Amino acid sequence: MSAHSGRLQHAIKNLREHWDRTRESWDDQTARDFEKNHIMPVEQLSRSAMVGMDKLSEVLQKLKKACEEERS
Repeated sequence: MSAHSGRLQHAIKNLREHWDRTRESWDDQTARDFEKNHIMPVEQLSRSAMVGMDKLSEVLQKLKKACEEERS
């Protein structure tokens, strides 16, 4: 996992923990709508971004290795 995707994963975990605590005292239709329309999409988009970041990190590592081998 790249450092940036790790940071994003930590931030999303932190968001979920805070949201779960909030839901203990806010349990109505507005809270459910907020979770559906805001929290869940952020989590889903973040997961997709983390996958993309990890794939990009792998490609960059391969390019770096190839460039170092070419210099030798």
